[in-house]
Amino acid sequence: MSTYKTINKASTSFFKEKGSKFYGYAFPINNNEDVKECLDQIKEEHPKARHICSAFLLGVDDDEYYIANDDGEPANSAGAPILGQIRSAGITNTYIAVVRYFGGTKLGVGGLIQAYKLGASLALQENEIIEVEPQASIQFKVGFDLMGTVLGIVDKNNLNTKIKHVNDGVKLNISFDEKDEEAVKGLFKRWGVL
Repeated sequence: MSTYKTINKASTSFFKEKGSKFYGYAFPINNNEDVKECLDQIKEEHPKARHICSAFLLGVDDDEYYIANDDGEPANSAGAPILGQIRSAGITNTYIAVVRYFGGTKLGVGGLIQAYKLGASLALQENEIIEVEPQASIQFKVGFDLMGTVLGIVDKNNLNTKIKHVNDGVKLNISFDEKDEEAVKGLFKRWGVL
């Protein structure tokens, strides 16, 4: 895959429609695990939300993968309009969620479509579209004995890494430009972690 367009950072939006409150969230993502982390973060921020409708798009052309979720709203009234905003912006590797708190007045299917579309659009307006190299990632676990060495390699090579502590060491998720995959894997193979 050649370069593609996505969003630069996480962004948010907010608006009210007939008493209902809508919070929009847009995130750059690289895989399904990123989607889960973003959704968990939103659920933590909005534990009493009635609906967290969302969509994500990964890849381009024949490698495209997407899911749209109406989360209890009428079919195709939320997830599809959100996905439509991602497509309209000409971007990929993007996750957008719109949280709705019901305000007492029903919006109807047409009103819901417009509201979720607007929530997604406003979240994207708070962002910047950038062109990036395709990304790849590797995941592995290391024990405490190799943690210093591995983290030294990560630091020395300025690798984008997510670290999760576990009982017997750490789990690492390292992302990088797809074209650098063999070189990055080579940094860790000699230590037997891949």
